[in-house]
Amino acid sequence: MPADRTAARRAALVTRFADLQVHGLIVSHLPNIRYLTGFTGTAGVALVLPEETVLVTDFRYRTQAQEELGAAVRVDIVAADVWERVGQLAASGGGVDRVGYEAQALTVADLERLARGGRGTGRWASVTGAVEALRVSKEPGEVAAIRAAAVLAGEALSATMGCIRPGLSERDVATRLEAELRRRGSEWHPFPTIVASGPRSALPHARTSDRRLERGDWLLLDFGAQMDGYCADLTRTVVVGARADERQRAVYHLVRDAQLVARTSLRAGMSGRDGDALARSLIDARGFGDAFGHSLGHGLGLEVHEAPRLSRANEQPLPLHAVVTVEPGAYFPGWGGVRLEDDVYLGPAGPELLSDGDTELRELV
Repeated sequence: MPADRTAARRAALVTRFADLQVHGLIVSHLPNIRYLTGFTGTAGVALVLPEETVLVTDFRYRTQAQEELGAAVRVDIVAADVWERVGQLAASGGGVDRVGYEAQALTVADLERLARGGRGTGRWASVTGAVEALRVSKEPGEVAAIRAAAVLAGEALSATMGCIRPGLSERDVATRLEAELRRRGSEWHPFPTIVASGPRSALPHARTSDRRLERGDWLLLDFGAQMDGYCADLTRTVVVGARADERQRAVYHLVRDAQLVARTSLRAGMSGRDGDALARSLIDARGFGDAFGHSLGHGLGLEVHEAPRLSRANEQPLPLHAVVTVEPGAYFPGWGGVRLEDDVYLGPAGPELLSDGDTELRELV
């Protein structure tokens, strides 16, 4: 990551120290470490102080850390306990007598190790969401990476659609889709691919199974791609081997209408609750409110689920430059369900679709 971006992100975090009542922050959540330093390894802890950032890691990442971080972040390679070393560094920092740690990421055992290394340091302070609050508003490069991942995901789905037919198992479909994602350059799968058919499509977070597709089944595919560390998240629902029946068409168009209203009407500044209501009020008005039990969407970035939430419980305003999913659904146990999901950037000119938005009903006959 360029040194100027690393410095700017560290400076933005340091400006929050006064409100957090800390003089430094120990960052252990890996996506937050990547955001602040550019380090992509799977083992390390960052210590952010007013004058510098130190990444403490081990021998396995010596070369990688030096290549990824450059001179903007000091790399400290330890042969023993990383947490004790972080404690020592925090204790030796001049004027640093209260150091925060990420409460949502730190285990009790690691906190004890930290304390062993930090003898002479004052109180450790529990901090939650400090880096996440910075990550929620995306820079142009981050938006571009999410868009690239979404385009890749749409292309992988198109390549998979022509192979779907009755008799295949859900796992067969997932295998083909995941291969197409990797073939096109997805770094990894941001979450386990969901392929749910027939009545199993009524399970919002179904686990892909060995069930075989039958003629006239719903087939729900919820999948993602990752580019430069950033995630895309899409869901499409199709009918396999037959034309949709009357009930299928009615439910599908209900969800499609709700999704279209929401993804074109979302604005930065409206509350997460009001954003959720854009789709929910339409589904409620048509008498199917009980079939839409989850929230409308969530933030996207280095994690597939991050702030902000499009939820009835979120009264906070949606930040400018956030990227969110828009994914209403309707589920009927024993019959099936429909969910449609696209990725949307909340820019100053209004919502901007990052995925292909191709939600026309597909009948794979």
